[in-house]
Amino acid sequence: MPAARADGAGKSGPTLEQVAARAGVGRGTASRVINGSPRVSERTRSAVQAAVAELGYVPNRAARALAAGSMDAIALVVPEQENRLFAEPYFSEILRGVSAELGDTDMQLLLTLIRDQRGRERFAQYAAAHRVDGVLLVSVHGDDPLPDLLREVGMPAVLSGRRSHAEQLPYVDSDNLLGAQLAVEHLIGRGRRKVATITGPPDIYGARCRLAGYHAALRAAGREGAPPPDPEDGTLRADGPLVVQGDFTEEGGHRAMRELLARDPEVDAVFCASDVMAAGARLALREAGREVPEDVALVGFDDSAVARHMDPPLTTVRQPIEEMGRAMVRMLLDLMARAQEGPPRTSPGAAGAEQQPRLVLPTELVRRRSS
Repeated sequence: MPAARADGAGKSGPTLEQVAARAGVGRGTASRVINGSPRVSERTRSAVQAAVAELGYVPNRAARALAAGSMDAIALVVPEQENRLFAEPYFSEILRGVSAELGDTDMQLLLTLIRDQRGRERFAQYAAAHRVDGVLLVSVHGDDPLPDLLREVGMPAVLSGRRSHAEQLPYVDSDNLLGAQLAVEHLIGRGRRKVATITGPPDIYGARCRLAGYHAALRAAGREGAPPPDPEDGTLRADGPLVVQGDFTEEGGHRAMRELLARDPEVDAVFCASDVMAAGARLALREAGREVPEDVALVGFDDSAVARHMDPPLTTVRQPIEEMGRAMVRMLLDLMARAQEGPPRTSPGAAGAEQQPRLVLPTELVRRRSS
């Protein structure tokens, strides 16, 4: 009969509890280290890693799935059609950041496209059965019920962007309002008299923030007398001779630019709420015989590869998209580790929404020859 192992693990090998005991930490802390969560000190990480090496601990995914319901999988959910996913650099850069941050963990990444209500319901059932351990949601529209469905079934989830200022789920966002304001202030500072904008869809909070930033810059320059624009205000002007709604696609930018020129041929500057729409606007200007920037200055948003490769190169607002993807993963891993430890201890008067992690990353204007 073979002798028992000195560490008491037996034939089944060392357990996570034994790793935690050897490192002098709790089981949840050991789990966070092994799953790559950033919410541990370097000293604790080193202690757990040393215990893993000493005991020869190897995470058994099948056993963990049976014992704790863990599937070692994270879903990246994009509620958009395939043409947007593959045409817009925003999604590929988010995916790059997410994949890079997961590279040092045992987690598998599942990419899920949700095209309609049936797909939304199917994924909600999939998540309710805990077929994944966490969800990253990208490009969420204001009326999308999926985030709340995930919260109801206790599935850890992090949003890229927000549905509103009062978002109750964890999120990582960028400063859309200030970025748009910087873009329009730049155009005004270049002496442009009629500054138009092509907006994103109004049911996306980030698009409304960029529209609010456009109006804020005009107001600061004395070109509008309205009160400070609020993205939550339903009266925020999304129409008018110099405002045309787009949809974040190149075709939408092309259509909107043609409409702007038809409304006011004297337009001499356009702020587009995405680089992709700016590319479509550039094509419409070229078809109309307008030169950029001599006749019409053009500014986009994102600082994607599209901006750098346009002719002329596009002035744009940089948001750290890849870092947003990385930050979303770090936040989600932290939430998953907390879920393994059980519900947090809170004071009786604590508000749940206030306890949710949130991060807003800065944006900056990148000046190029289009303006």
